[in-house]
Amino acid sequence: QVQLAESGGGSVQPGGSLILSCTVSPYIHNSLCMAWFRQYPGKEREGVATIFSRLSTTDYADSVKGRFTISQDSAKDTMYLQMNSLKPEDAAMYTCAADPRFSANDCSLRSTFRTWGQGTQVTVSS
Repeated sequence: QVQLAESGGGSVQPGGSLILSCTVSPYIHNSLCMAWFRQYPGKEREGVATIFSRLSTTDYADSVKGRFTISQDSAKDTMYLQMNSLKPEDAAMYTCAADPRFSANDCSLRSTFRTWGQGTQVTVSS
């Protein structure tokens, strides 16, 4: 059973940056699909970015392309989401997800993940 723990949320002004971390245990280096999702109050959760552990292949929502970067440090069993040029509409609860069932081709924002973290709040306001 994969367990996840996020950190790094907080408050930032528009145009600022934050980095979110997600510790993954166990970190399945050969085949683990990992993702960041976000959820606005009263809304469905939406996919932000995914990464496949073995290949570091990534997928991004159009709304964050060019501003957010998903990455991993397998030596630290950690996945990251670097968020730059933050906008007020990026303010949400961010949650990481992971699932060892998906192949590289199946690892995408449309995947239905089995394991979720608790979430970390991101606030963007002046």
